[in-house]
Amino acid sequence: MIAGLDGLRFSHWKARQREDGVLVLSFDRQGESVNTFSQDVLIELDGLLERLALDPPRALVLRSAKEKGFIAGADIREFREFDAKGTIGDSIHRGQQVFQRLADLPCPTVAAIHGFCMGGGTEIALACDARVASSDPSTRIGLPEVKLGIYPGWGGSVRLPRLVGAPAAFDMMLTGRALSAKAARNIGLVDKVAEPALLEDAAAALALKGVTRPFRQRFLGWATNIWPVRQVLAPVLVKQVARKVRKDHYPAPYLLIETWRRSGGGLQSRLDAERRSVVKLAGTATARNLTRVYFLQERLKSLGGRDHGVQRVHVVGAGVMGGDIAAWAAYKGFEVTLQDRGQPFIDKALERAQGLFAKKVKDEAKRPEVAARLKGDLEGKGVAAADLVIEAIIEDADAKRGLYAQVEPDLGADALLATNTSSIPLDTLASGLQRPARFAGLHYFNPVALMPLVEIVRHDAMAPDTQERLAGFCRAIGKLPVPVAGTPGFLVNRLLFPYMLEAATAYAEGIPGPAIDRAAVKFGMPMGPIELIDTVGLDVAAGVAGELAPFLGLQIPAALAEPPEQGKRGKKDGQGLYAWEDGKPKKPELPKDYVAPDDLEDRLVLALLNEAVAALAEGVVEDADLLDAGVIFGTGFAPFRGGPIQHIRDTGADKLLDRLKALQGKYGERFAPRPGWDHPALRAAA
Repeated sequence: MIAGLDGLRFSHWKARQREDGVLVLSFDRQGESVNTFSQDVLIELDGLLERLALDPPRALVLRSAKEKGFIAGADIREFREFDAKGTIGDSIHRGQQVFQRLADLPCPTVAAIHGFCMGGGTEIALACDARVASSDPSTRIGLPEVKLGIYPGWGGSVRLPRLVGAPAAFDMMLTGRALSAKAARNIGLVDKVAEPALLEDAAAALALKGVTRPFRQRFLGWATNIWPVRQVLAPVLVKQVARKVRKDHYPAPYLLIETWRRSGGGLQSRLDAERRSVVKLAGTATARNLTRVYFLQERLKSLGGRDHGVQRVHVVGAGVMGGDIAAWAAYKGFEVTLQDRGQPFIDKALERAQGLFAKKVKDEAKRPEVAARLKGDLEGKGVAAADLVIEAIIEDADAKRGLYAQVEPDLGADALLATNTSSIPLDTLASGLQRPARFAGLHYFNPVALMPLVEIVRHDAMAPDTQERLAGFCRAIGKLPVPVAGTPGFLVNRLLFPYMLEAATAYAEGIPGPAIDRAAVKFGMPMGPIELIDTVGLDVAAGVAGELAPFLGLQIPAALAEPPEQGKRGKKDGQGLYAWEDGKPKKPELPKDYVAPDDLEDRLVLALLNEAVAALAEGVVEDADLLDAGVIFGTGFAPFRGGPIQHIRDTGADKLLDRLKALQGKYGERFAPRPGWDHPALRAAA
């Protein structure tokens, strides 16, 4: 028996005594593939640490017994349950107590980190005397709690600034950014980096030897946390945050800074202040909605298995979308051939792909291997060997069907054919196919490398396993798939179109573009709709308008009624509704006395919400959660609002319906409530 642990039996922890007297404590959460902190895990650890405090080993090394990583953080499922019960404060207090018990052990303690180390995993590592990290590229250390609308509450926000200095600590906590082992070592978060096979030995040796941190790190930890410096530094941090998010939208970073600014005294006093702040944040609508978004994302990740059967991908169309789709698939490990009607188009796409590889593949030695997976294919010989052919040519149904007639005879028996159309109904495109069961939409969003969503577009003749395989392929390339009906505009463009159309209508009325954009950003959209129209391209927007306006019964304003003049398509030409310079819009300054119409925000947002209700009622997606997920990850719709349907629930469907009818009375039938406002999901609990 190991001294101090006699007679104890553990469900989640394994203890092993090394010959050098170091106790290795391995976390292996029972019944789970990934280590997360549940309350029973913490209670068991508390009892274990209590016994070790009475009979301490020579030193202690904390590690994971899971191959998939160190610790992913707190069990978010429990977090949501505790919020519902009003017991968040108890759970945070327990985590703080247990980690403090570890910090108080009368023996050296070292965390041995391999793989992901997030949230509570990083916080328990901070409670140790030192940290050793694996040099494996999979090792990433972070505190992403701000993405859930809170901040580190198990002592992380107290310990990290005093370990690495406030500037580096706040860079981690305010962004949620994860660091590699090397980057963590550079700021002093990690004391040593070791080969994976030598990690435990390195941690044990460090525990026995002890750590003397460099004077600069010790000085930063002290000097950047004293009262006068906190009063000076806090406003600077607030200004940095304010450039990115509004306080009323995302209160967590602001409260984190303020709590740190005003909290002094001993460790326990600072932990108490941390706990009170995090409990306050956990009760906000922002935290609840961001937690909901986390689970929506997990649901999309779970769609599709790993047996998608795709190894080789052939892309037809080397424009911006097709070329970027091909480059992304090659970056993610697939063999890709890229076809177009002329070699110059292919060459341009291959050149652009090199930029992606240079940005994403940090190891220069590996870039040639990645680039070699993407090959130009002017004659389309790759079709016969491909498991998936993606068509990404112009938005013209006849042109697409003509291409399918050429391609389909050469497809393998199990190969899938997909279109990247953004708005054409799939039944229209599937007519004439020999094997419509293996045809579907695979609608990416621009820019491909940044936008996480891919719509898998269904049609009546599509086989169920086609959707399953495409979802698995999306998972393999790191995208979030959402299955949608093949009606015009599918989900995302269908909802965006009335919103952008209303913005164009307001613009045509003389409301300045910057005022329209400001109203949308104030609501929480990532960019304004006028800027979005220019970013998408006036030519693309006009094409989508031609498809969707008749279907939705909407009038097209002059700005989108006809294709734009040559050289005035928007961002890509440097001129559209705005002038563009270095990829950024040059928005004219609004007069200081300009006041936007009171109902401008309602006009924009309710146009989108009205169509969301109709899409849900028509079954464009399976349920309200998938609709919210698709719109958040496809458009950036204010995540802190939880999605269009959740926003309707939070605000009140009846209240929004009254505002919609008021707009109808003032502006006409485009604001007539769409069928579906009586849908039960609009009044259901989140």
